[in-house]
Amino acid sequence: MRKKARFSSLPTASGAIARAAYGRALEARLEVEPLLKSSSLTPQQIKNSQVRMPVKNQIQFLSLVAKELPDPFLGIHLAENIELREMGFVYYVIASSETLGDALRRLARYSGLTNEGVRITCHEGKDITVKFEYVGVSRLSDHQQIECFVAILLRLCRLLTGLSISPTGVKLTHRRTELPAEIKKMFGCKVAFGSAVDEVIYPRTANTIASVNADPYLNSLLVRYCEEALSNRRAHSSAWRLKVENAIVPLLPHGQAKMEEIAKKLGVSRRTLARLLASEGCKFAGILDALRLDLAKSYLREQNLRNSEVAWLLGFGELSAFSHACKRWTGKTPKQLQSAGLESLADAA
Repeated sequence: MRKKARFSSLPTASGAIARAAYGRALEARLEVEPLLKSSSLTPQQIKNSQVRMPVKNQIQFLSLVAKELPDPFLGIHLAENIELREMGFVYYVIASSETLGDALRRLARYSGLTNEGVRITCHEGKDITVKFEYVGVSRLSDHQQIECFVAILLRLCRLLTGLSISPTGVKLTHRRTELPAEIKKMFGCKVAFGSAVDEVIYPRTANTIASVNADPYLNSLLVRYCEEALSNRRAHSSAWRLKVENAIVPLLPHGQAKMEEIAKKLGVSRRTLARLLASEGCKFAGILDALRLDLAKSYLREQNLRNSEVAWLLGFGELSAFSHACKRWTGKTPKQLQSAGLESLADAA
């Protein structure tokens, strides 16, 4: 009997953001080939706009280029200049929509044609909330792509309406201690880092703002095309480990990253979740521990975070519990790791 494949293909993206980062790296005279190789990307994938690439590889490439430039806000800077028409039919179906509300609903429905690793939803209530959820890709490792997405959304809304419209709030699950003044001005609202979700919020009144390039006939034609492309696109089923990781991260600081809570959030029973993880060769406790280690690497680099705050962010009730975990991971205390420039932590398995 033939063995079933354990996972489906990895989510892919059109790669426009990675190609923009590649161009920025060339302008800065960086050695780009090693960065591509480290991201498991090839020159062909970068140079041929018709070739798609795994989303996780794009995320890794953006992170490496940002580090080498260095530009900690590379994603936002790319979004300011990227050619939006590279989104293809998705851009045109958005741009030809009658109102901003229609455009956001089109974006939510068809964005997967551009990037299968991020599901966008648009909820209309007291406000209009555009939410980004990672599918089959770890959210933990990404800062640059998600910030690029958000900045592109802001730019799209201003371009479509011809107005300097700003959201009332932006929430991102990763952490930053500060934003430069020019980036704060670009957002035009408070950006809350370390949130439970990735989302952009607009006032409900934005829903009916007319689009300056509305074309109902073109829009109708493009909607039919996008619907056909959507139905032909093979659905990707993400690994359960990634689903669990993405569900754990926002719950850690609140002490709610328990298996029962995660199972409930994912819509399965605790027993079913354990079975699904076992089929992938892992256990919930192991995922939680590995995730805490990865987050510790990131948080301990932040000069403005005290060790007690890092302990809280990782879901440890006491600083002593965090210190014990660090010794178990690396043989050193958090203070020793910071003094050593995080080399020991970076080398930890």
